[in-house]
Amino acid sequence: MSIFARKPMDALMNEASETGSHTLKRTLGAGGLVALGIGAIIGAGLFSITGMAAANHAGPAITISFIVAAFGCLFAGLCYAEFASMIPVAGSAYTYSYATMGEFIAWIIGWDLVLEYAVGAATVGISWSRYLVKFLEGFDIINLPAVGIIVLMSLLLIKGTKESATVNAVIVAIKVTVVLVFIFLGWKYINEANYTPYIPENTGNFGDFGFSGIIRAAAIVFFAYIGFDAVSTAAQETKNPKRNMPIGILGSLLICTILYILFAHVMTGVTSYSSFAGKDGIAPVAVAIDHMGTANAAGIVTPDYPWLNRAIIVAILFGYSSVILVMLMGQSRVFYSMSKDGLIPKVFSAVNPKSQTPAKSNMLFMGFVSLFAAFVPARVVGEMTSIGTLFAFILVCIGVLIMREKMPDAPRAFSTPLVRFVPIA
Repeated sequence: MSIFARKPMDALMNEASETGSHTLKRTLGAGGLVALGIGAIIGAGLFSITGMAAANHAGPAITISFIVAAFGCLFAGLCYAEFASMIPVAGSAYTYSYATMGEFIAWIIGWDLVLEYAVGAATVGISWSRYLVKFLEGFDIINLPAVGIIVLMSLLLIKGTKESATVNAVIVAIKVTVVLVFIFLGWKYINEANYTPYIPENTGNFGDFGFSGIIRAAAIVFFAYIGFDAVSTAAQETKNPKRNMPIGILGSLLICTILYILFAHVMTGVTSYSSFAGKDGIAPVAVAIDHMGTANAAGIVTPDYPWLNRAIIVAILFGYSSVILVMLMGQSRVFYSMSKDGLIPKVFSAVNPKSQTPAKSNMLFMGFVSLFAAFVPARVVGEMTSIGTLFAFILVCIGVLIMREKMPDAPRAFSTPLVRFVPIA
């Protein structure tokens, strides 16, 4: 058989219609999918990357950068939505590539996704541990290792998809509430002078403010968006996937984009964007919160909400937890699909009859990702995450073009609009 043999649509549809304790259980609705998407997207990237990108590249126009990055993700999201509603099985870009470009490309993207989710979860696990230390400063409590949160999220996934989705929904509610509180409380402290000039003049170097700075900042804040693609890995566990998958993918992307823009608008409005220079981690948000107060005669501002910094760290801890949960879930589902297709040992497509989850895959990655988080530097694993995501986006967009050419009459519950333009864009 050719290594470029494609998986027939009939086989995919048969797989999607399987029922019983030997396969994944359909428990997720549209709301659960939207929550999974938000859980994967909103992490500390919002709190740390925003200030750095504004200070070094875009100024107050960082809001425009978020819009530019959102459009890039929207184009990919529309392509994901078509595939996810058309081929409602686990595997995401791996499955879509198998159906359009053949086994060899699918094998490559499958391992690419496994790597992406593994290093993404490991990166977040490392940072989660650091933020926990910051939150517990002043207390005589030993630091919990990054391994702990990864093991905890893995055990939750083994317990069941419905239980995992419920915990994720609670986490999402908490972190979105904190983001909304920051926006609501900070709005009245916005000083319009901080928006002048809204697009700082370019320094003469590409990417240092001006239009090129907006574009460069968009490439940086793109990292804050990655994760919505993990929603598509849950297609086989979704009720009415033809309707709910597009809602989950595009709905989570829309909600997060609105929150990102409002957050960035307040953050650069309460103080000058230059205040965030040289700050990382939680520091940019802390700087903004320190300017939410009344200045005395000497011009020194006393913050009105000193407790908000600790609340933001709580939001980051919860945010990271849900990101780890969704990354580990996506990873095990890709492995499940590859195993079902015979590209890796069949043991990894075995489903626990009680929880109806791929428990063996979850156990494998619990150990693998824990080792990554324990011993590999955060900078290295972080750089490996974005390239994996971009590769998946590219192949999915190419796949839509191929599918429209090869199978123009195939039933599509959701169709990518302007199909010659959107995938290329």
